[in-house]
Amino acid sequence: MFGYIVVNKPELKIKDFALYKSFYCGLCRELKRKYGVFGQLSLTYDMTFVALLLSGLYEPETKKGTTHCILHPVHKETVRKNRFTEYAADMNIILTYYKCVDDWKDDRDLLKLAYAKALKGKNRRLSVEYDKKVHRIIQLLEQLSDLEKKDEKDIDQVSGIFGKIMAEIFVYQEDVWADTLRKMGFYFGKFIYILDAYDDVEADLKNGNYNPFSKRFKIKGFEDEVQQLLIMMLAEACREFEKLPIIIYGDILRNILYSGVWVRFEAITRKRREEQEKEHV
Repeated sequence: MFGYIVVNKPELKIKDFALYKSFYCGLCRELKRKYGVFGQLSLTYDMTFVALLLSGLYEPETKKGTTHCILHPVHKETVRKNRFTEYAADMNIILTYYKCVDDWKDDRDLLKLAYAKALKGKNRRLSVEYDKKVHRIIQLLEQLSDLEKKDEKDIDQVSGIFGKIMAEIFVYQEDVWADTLRKMGFYFGKFIYILDAYDDVEADLKNGNYNPFSKRFKIKGFEDEVQQLLIMMLAEACREFEKLPIIIYGDILRNILYSGVWVRFEAITRKRREEQEKEHV
C-alpha cells in the first residue's frame, strides 16, 4: 500500500532489528499461509508496525520459528507470529483489495482489477468476520474517492479521511485502549497520506492524476510546509503512543516513531533536490 513506516536501521540495536525483521517475516508468512502468493505480494512495513504495536500493548503468546524464504534461500529466516500478525495480515488484505477496486473505478487500471479479482474470494470471508470495520472502511474510501474526483485541495480534509481509515485498523477491540489507539491511528493515517502525496506529486502532475499538492508544488517553501504538517501529525500520534503501557518492543516502536518515519521523507527530499540541481546545471 505505502511502506513509509519503517525503522531507522543504523540507529537500531542489532538484536532489535533482528526482532523487528522476525515480525516482518512473520507477517509475510501469515499472508502466504492465509492468502497465498497474491496475499504475500501485499506485504507492507506499515502493517508490520501495527502488528508490533498491538503485540507490545497486549503481550499475547508469540510463537517463534524459522522458515525458508525465496528472497534469502541460503539461510533460514526467524519468524514470530501471534494473533496480531494474523490481524495485520487480514487488515492488509482488506485495504489492498478495496484500494485496487477504487483504482480500477478511477483509473481503469487493468492490473489493479486483476489483483482485486485474485483477492475477491479471500476478502469476502473477511467482510463477514470484520463486517462493521469493513463497512466503515468502504464508506470512508468512497468519501475519499469523491473528494479526489472533485480535485479537493484541502489537505487536512482529504488526509483526515484516510486518518479515519487507519484509526479503524489500529483498534483491535473496543476496550480501555481503543480511544487512544484510534487517535494514534488517525494522526498516523494523516501522516501517511500527506507523505504519499508529497512523494507522488511530480509523477501525478506528469500523468494528470489527482494530488492535493499540485497547485503548491512549485511555490517556494513547499518542502518546509509539508515537513511542518508531518511534524504536527507525528507529534499528535506520539503523544497518544506515550499513553500506552508498552514495555516490550518499546525501543523498536520509538525508533520508528521518532526516527524511522523520517527516512522516506529525507530520501524523497534529497532525490528531488539532486534532480533540481541537475536541471539547473
